[in-house]
Amino acid sequence: MKTFAAIDPKAREALEADLYALIGKFNIAKDGTLVIPSEYLEVVITKRG
Repeated sequence: MKTFAAIDPKAREALEADLYALIGKFNIAKDGTLVIPSEYLEVVITKRG
């Protein structure tokens, strides 16, 4: 939201279009919903001693 508020209207339209294109590219749902597969990895390193 802050990004949209910080840019001019023409840039907002372009950003919105780019976001919708990105969502459309990766959405695997065929029923009008949004499903985007992703991977998540969390690494926690601790020092012993």
